[in-house]
Amino acid sequence: MPKKGANISLSSYDDIFETDASRAEAKQERIQSISILDLLPFENHPFKVVDDEAMLRTTESIAQYGVLTPIIARPLEDGGYEIISGHRRVHAAEAAGLDEVPVIVRDMTDDEATVLMVDSNLQRESILPSERAFAYKMKMEAMGRQGERTDLTCGQVGHKSAGAKTRDILAEQSGDSARQVQRFIRLTNLIPDLLEMVDQKQISFNPAVELSYLKPEEQEIFMEAMDMAQTAPSLSQAQRMKKLSQEGGFTLDAVREIMTEVKKGDLERVTFRNETLRKYFPKSYSTQQMQDTIIKLLEQWQKRKQRDQGR
Repeated sequence: MPKKGANISLSSYDDIFETDASRAEAKQERIQSISILDLLPFENHPFKVVDDEAMLRTTESIAQYGVLTPIIARPLEDGGYEIISGHRRVHAAEAAGLDEVPVIVRDMTDDEATVLMVDSNLQRESILPSERAFAYKMKMEAMGRQGERTDLTCGQVGHKSAGAKTRDILAEQSGDSARQVQRFIRLTNLIPDLLEMVDQKQISFNPAVELSYLKPEEQEIFMEAMDMAQTAPSLSQAQRMKKLSQEGGFTLDAVREIMTEVKKGDLERVTFRNETLRKYFPKSYSTQQMQDTIIKLLEQWQKRKQRDQGR
């Protein structure tokens, strides 16, 4: 009678060792050189990659020294890699003529990748309001899906909803207050043209938060009224327009009436249109040079007036 298990073939020691080693190597992160063509931007990446002076300096540095800090990316099912951290470095490397960049390939879930992508970009010195707004929103949603242990890290806040606890954790990690995080996220309700005005500092942050409560069609009407008035809204004006929307009285005429009011600050400010002053100065003069010249002339006029009064 054959012994039980006699037909089982045993693997050699070398085969077992190689299998274990290959598995360990597969799990271990390492820097790989990957073609730029195989690197794809993060889906709905909230941070803009623009060719500004900072990008020019980064491009020059990479052209001279290469990419010193590896990109972080994750493999995609259909091939290629999704960039998690390093969008600006990849863009600069491509502009510098590089074909490949060093990459740390890391297997991550969608939510893990979102949190890391936001955290790595929030460390930048200059971040636009729209970038911070969508970054906070994406991270908060990802943290909510991950089921963060908010009961352990935010016990001091008392009984709060899961969303409020997540916002508290996000605030602690970002350095902003929970209220400020919520106000930034409100900006994601602005239509793109209005949000662009906030980024360009044509509309201040606080009024923009109030305007975010307007319906999209009301925001379009507001932009028309703003163009007619040729002025940005104050916080008080934005709050009154928000109230108009809530009460159902939001019309172009009503908004235009608010926007054409003389603000208190305008009563104490003297302004000139740029084209009004340009005809008195050389074309090469900057705005600062024109201002300095006007102040100097006013000082001379004041001294002359004082001399005339002393005679």
